[in-house]
Amino acid sequence: MTLNWKIGGLLLGLVFFAAVLLVKPIGVSTQFVILDGIVADAVMPDLVTKTEEGYTSTNAYLAKSGGKYAKSVANPLNYSFVFVLAMMLGGFLSVMARGGLDRAERAIPALWRANFGDSAVKRYAVAFMGGFIVLYGARLAGGCTSGHMMSGMMQTALSGYIFAAGAFAAAIPVSILMFRKEV
Repeated sequence: MTLNWKIGGLLLGLVFFAAVLLVKPIGVSTQFVILDGIVADAVMPDLVTKTEEGYTSTNAYLAKSGGKYAKSVANPLNYSFVFVLAMMLGGFLSVMARGGLDRAERAIPALWRANFGDSAVKRYAVAFMGGFIVLYGARLAGGCTSGHMMSGMMQTALSGYIFAAGAFAAAIPVSILMFRKEV
């Protein structure tokens, strides 16, 4: 059961339109910072504190923007955090609706196996490093692909178009170099 790319694109556009219309533009990389803060606050309970003015943190990043991130750490069940959890649940439900993935494909996809072999350690190490680099770059740029490219382009922000051009200018040659063999 494969979703036609045209229908998928239309559905994605409708979700983004509804999100902007009802709440705010979509962006998810900040929620990884919030999750880190939730974990850190569980270990160091004085990381986030409530003051008369709102929330603050001993961590300068969480305290910035008037304690906006500190407030999200203290009260994580907000729109953005729930949206990220719903994305993960949606991905899981999508896979299950298509019949699931067998154990071999889950551990090492066939495309990876054809190009890089059967090492699960190598696969997970590369996936972790790729995710780390993307997330670090997203935080350095002040937003992620969904915030800059998807929401940005939808709002006709020049930065969204520039980011999209840069992302594709980098992603296409890298994927051509990495995945020379097809399955």
